[in-house]
Amino acid sequence: MMKNQYRFLARVIIEAKSPLNIGSGNRGIKSDSLVLRDVNGLPFIPGTTLAGLLRHALGKDNDRLMGSQQMGSPLIITEAKMLNCDGTVLDGILPQAQLNSPFLAHFRHLPIRQHAKIGHRGSTVNGGKFDEEIVLKGARFCFEMEMLSATDDDTDFKCLLNILASPTFRIGSGSRSGFGEVEVVDELCRYKKIDFSVAAQRNWYLQKSSSLSEEWKDAETIELDKKNEEGWTTYDLQLSPVDFMLFGSGLGNDKADMTFVRETFIDWSGDFAQVRDHESVVLIPASSVKGALSHRLAFHYNKLTKKFADTLADGESITDYTGKNNAAVKAIFGSEGDKGQDGKVQNKQRGRVLMSDIIEEASFSSKVLNHVSIDRFTGGAIDGALFDEETLYAKGYSFGMKLMVDNEAFIGNDLVKTAFEDALKDLCSGMLPLGGGVNRGNGCFEGTIKRNGELIYGNN
Repeated sequence: MMKNQYRFLARVIIEAKSPLNIGSGNRGIKSDSLVLRDVNGLPFIPGTTLAGLLRHALGKDNDRLMGSQQMGSPLIITEAKMLNCDGTVLDGILPQAQLNSPFLAHFRHLPIRQHAKIGHRGSTVNGGKFDEEIVLKGARFCFEMEMLSATDDDTDFKCLLNILASPTFRIGSGSRSGFGEVEVVDELCRYKKIDFSVAAQRNWYLQKSSSLSEEWKDAETIELDKKNEEGWTTYDLQLSPVDFMLFGSGLGNDKADMTFVRETFIDWSGDFAQVRDHESVVLIPASSVKGALSHRLAFHYNKLTKKFADTLADGESITDYTGKNNAAVKAIFGSEGDKGQDGKVQNKQRGRVLMSDIIEEASFSSKVLNHVSIDRFTGGAIDGALFDEETLYAKGYSFGMKLMVDNEAFIGNDLVKTAFEDALKDLCSGMLPLGGGVNRGNGCFEGTIKRNGELIYGNN
């Protein structure tokens, strides 16, 4: 008898429900952060990334399934390779003609997302401008998992697969800023249990190719549990613009000096993947929503704890109660920590709220608004102060946004939850505008809020 007589195998297909940022750790001429690419120049997800995420999700039980210094891991995970528009896996060295196809061209030249860190005064923090390359929403990846076992009980293996299907499972960096949401495509996934004592099953295992581009034969479909995880509070927002909105691209065009951001995504609703052109796609970055909510959360928490700028004690300043120094902001949105005297960063904390970018195909009209700064003394235009902005007019359209907050953020301080929900209510009442040009009337929304399916603000 073999020590590990059984093998549990799964071929998993995942789809990016929001853009992915699988960083390579390198910088380029056009971007501060480049996506990791394979030998074909296409994005891929390393097996070490997937294994690390599973280890973290398992918590205290991770050594038994993921291995330790004393015991090797019974789990084997391959890297995840991209799928072509026809659903075939792109594994191995591909011919140049295939790489030059219109579909793959979108992945050879990926979009770059612009970011700017905003301080408590509402302006950009010095050195807070950066950008990063991202993988398109809708991209699909395939990888395989294999577990060695001495028994035919595949409960642990199915547990790992269910983690992949969890709504809180994220891949890559920026998972707390709108990136990394994935969905397991059940109907395309396959599962196989191998008993080496059975000749037919043993031969199937020996003949199986290591290439992800070859289909499995005589394999079962996977049934996964996609229910929401316990320990999280879900807020469902329905947001409708009052009129104009402007989420800036950081670039201009032949019509305006400032334009709204556009981004391509992949649609798998048909038999083949379709590229939805950025000209017909609207994007509301979750990072913009996160930044606005963070500042308003600090405001409401300071109001509840009676921390006001004109009543601070001697030696205190407003910065002591904003950003990462604010208890509510740190509890929900995390902190990058502080450098100690030894130069090491301490008190780091990961954010406890998950949200995703809103990327939808929609038909909106754009409007170029002309602006000029007026000299208050002469009443004439200030030299060089004429500029234009191209905005979107989306009145009457409704956007859905989901925020999931780890309940640990609320433990021990009820005011954190109150302040956070007050900030959400400001967003849904037009009191917290989003995007650029908010002082010129852009970005006001109205809407409703549901907490775990129960309406807490607005009218259905």
